[in-house]
Amino acid sequence: MTMLETDRLAITFGGVRAIDGVNISIASGQVFSIIGPNGSGKTTLLNLVSGIYTPHDGSIRLAGTTVTGLAPDQLARRGLSRTFQNLQIFSRMTALENVMVGRHRHERTGILADLLHLPSVNRQNKATAEAARAALARVGLADAAFRPAGSLAYGALKRLEIARALASEPTLLLLDEPAAGCNPVETQELDQVIRAVVKEGVTVVLVEHDMRLVMNISDRVHVLARGRTLAEGTPQEVRANAEVIEAYLGAHGLREAAHALD
Repeated sequence: MTMLETDRLAITFGGVRAIDGVNISIASGQVFSIIGPNGSGKTTLLNLVSGIYTPHDGSIRLAGTTVTGLAPDQLARRGLSRTFQNLQIFSRMTALENVMVGRHRHERTGILADLLHLPSVNRQNKATAEAARAALARVGLADAAFRPAGSLAYGALKRLEIARALASEPTLLLLDEPAAGCNPVETQELDQVIRAVVKEGVTVVLVEHDMRLVMNISDRVHVLARGRTLAEGTPQEVRANAEVIEAYLGAHGLREAAHALD
């Protein structure tokens, strides 16, 4: 099944075509990575897919249904979740409480029930906490459940964001530069988390600059340059593409990609 598909997707900012006719097709259960130079449109593409931006042209289909123009909360109810480049953590809340925030789409009681302290609220809170603990365990943070999020190491915070995204029980998970700022050990932990998530049936779209991570973990790699598709293929095909090497990878990136695939 095709989990995500875009057709001639485009958006313009101030006369600049930030995304210009991009077509992608992502099969269910894949890790699909989007790479490219700074300013190539990677995050803009994620913002279009996740409903933050509305495309000026083109269409988006999620699991076979057209979702073009739907708001982020509507897409979340259809199984899409994401993380962002910059950490979006409530530092004074515990790790568990941070993840519980991600369960909001599964909660059914309202303000009146909370004010009246109805039994249904207690049952819901218990179910939400149990699901949040399970999400923390999926990313290796079960032991940190009751620690303040602000006390966690940077790499753990990156995994905490993934846990919160997983708490909504997505079928499609968008990860925007999860390894940014991480050391090699933290990046390896992310690699393991992403692999485990995919094994559980979640499709992952990864925007990332770390070429070792991209080449190690991806089924398909899509390369953007100036808002347009430059290339797409397996990691091996992209690594060998002369245009990709010239426009993005360069000597250092090529070495990183080569080490990942050796």
